[in-house]
Amino acid sequence: MDRNSILGIILIAAILILWGVFFGPDKKEMAERKRQQDSLALVLKQQAEQQQIKQSAADTITIQAVDSTDIKRIEQLGEFSFAAKGESKYVTIENDLIKLTISTLGGKPYSVELKNYKTHSRTPVILFSGDSTEFGLYFYSQNNTISTNSLYFIPGDNLSSKMVSKYRDSVNMKLNISETKYIEFVYTLSPESYMVDFSINLSGMNTIGTRSPDVLDMQWSMYAPQQEQLKKNENQYVSAYYKPMQEKVENFKARSNKDEQQVDFPTKLEWIAFKDQFFSSVLIPDECFENAFIKMVNLPEEDKFLKHFSAEIGIPFKRKESESITMRMYYGPNKFKLLNEYKDLDLQNLVTLGSNIIRWINRFVIIPMFDWLSRFIDNYGLIILLLTIIIKIGLLPLTYRSYLSQAKMRVLKPQIDELTKKYPKGKEMEKQQATMALYKKAGVSPLGGCLPMLLQFPILYAMFRFFPTSIELRQESFLWATDLSTYDAIISWKAHIPILSSIYGNHISLFTLLMTISTIVSMKMGEGSSAQTQQMPGMKTMMYIMPVMFMFILNNFSAGLTYYYFLANIITIGQNFLFKQFIDEKELLKKMEARKVKPIKKSKFQQRLEEMAKQKGYKPPKKR
Repeated sequence: MDRNSILGIILIAAILILWGVFFGPDKKEMAERKRQQDSLALVLKQQAEQQQIKQSAADTITIQAVDSTDIKRIEQLGEFSFAAKGESKYVTIENDLIKLTISTLGGKPYSVELKNYKTHSRTPVILFSGDSTEFGLYFYSQNNTISTNSLYFIPGDNLSSKMVSKYRDSVNMKLNISETKYIEFVYTLSPESYMVDFSINLSGMNTIGTRSPDVLDMQWSMYAPQQEQLKKNENQYVSAYYKPMQEKVENFKARSNKDEQQVDFPTKLEWIAFKDQFFSSVLIPDECFENAFIKMVNLPEEDKFLKHFSAEIGIPFKRKESESITMRMYYGPNKFKLLNEYKDLDLQNLVTLGSNIIRWINRFVIIPMFDWLSRFIDNYGLIILLLTIIIKIGLLPLTYRSYLSQAKMRVLKPQIDELTKKYPKGKEMEKQQATMALYKKAGVSPLGGCLPMLLQFPILYAMFRFFPTSIELRQESFLWATDLSTYDAIISWKAHIPILSSIYGNHISLFTLLMTISTIVSMKMGEGSSAQTQQMPGMKTMMYIMPVMFMFILNNFSAGLTYYYFLANIITIGQNFLFKQFIDEKELLKKMEARKVKPIKKSKFQQRLEEMAKQKGYKPPKKR
């Protein structure tokens, strides 16, 4: 550094010193400034302390609130706790057949309405409705059971109102846990279908706790409401059905008096159904359920519901980072033709048609004829009339043989009466032997009139199973009957009459009354032609008691059924009248008398027995 630079620096320093001495603040001003700075610092410190006190108080209140309401929920639900609070909203998907309402609470089906059907009181048919319905997954988290049924889902659309109707064919409900972790329910409804496609999409749920590593549990329960006129009668068809894999469909006994029925099924199931008289709710997985515990509870008579169904179902769980579980839901009528389209599932077994030969007759004879006639005729009363005529024509050969056998018994009655006089009381065995010998000579079989009738019983019983569960007859009117699927009351009363009300009911069904009268007339026309009534007079009284008993039993049954029985009786009376015109009993007796003098032709079996006896040296005794 040169001399000029050093001189310049000294000069600048001297100027700064002189400026500070002559122009700087004096001691009083400095003291005042310090006092102001200290006051400002004190105010800021007090404000900071007050703010801290307020924040501490707020934090204390928040902690207390969490302690009283939320901590317990957080401890129980863990990462799902945020979904425990929400507002119930509803989304509707529908087609021309059904309307399915889905709730954000549980993301579950809230109600199902069948559009083409009404209850007996003309209100919409609702298969189930309300928060009492359960449908959702349950698993374990932090040693607690988590049920999606009590958590709030977020619908795919932004719903701002409490009740929203979205007429669409698909909706998704999502339970978000994090950006990559969620549970999603997706419902899809195709046009003109009672079947709803349902899928459970899981993301990041592979670590959740379940009772079995490869099974995810589902809870499904519902109350079955009354849909028909007579609760007691309808309840006889309400039951839970289930189909074990590659086996026959099984079900609980609908008419059981037990308070509850249950089954713990440890192996695979193809579907589970909650069924009432004419409608069903069915859950069908694409892959079989792993197991299920199914329960049905009978409810008191005064309850507005019929029964309560519940099922704890194990569904396959592969524990992937992301996976989808697919199934279908059938919400619709128990119509055989419709359910028969799902032949691989055997859903047609939901229609109560009887078992073994009875079901075979209904499935391959009655239903095809009924459906064929329905294609041309809209009036179901006329359809039943034509169906009865066709069946009676088909049974005509059996009916004719039965009448012919009865005619033979009638013309032999005087000879039977002579045998009764010849063998008084105490010689019943001799009388029986003489009677059988007479029948053999005349070529008459005592059972000739019974066997053809017995062969008709399967058809009569098939009708007993078909008509009460035929949805085609539901709310179809004919003459005075407003609904052929239930009783046709012409007189009814509200007062409870002990015994009578519980057995017969509080009404009189006209078709049942006509059926009873026509049955008695038919029996009266054939009186005296039965071997049993001739040999056991007590049977005659029993024959007349039976129609009266059936009058009490069938008074609450389907008018279509008793109408069919009435028609069958009328046609039988008409057939017997025609047979009587064509069968000359005097000529018939002559033929039978002529047969008596002819040697009795031995059967081939009897001839072989005698031939074998001769070969062994046995000689039969000579006839005297």
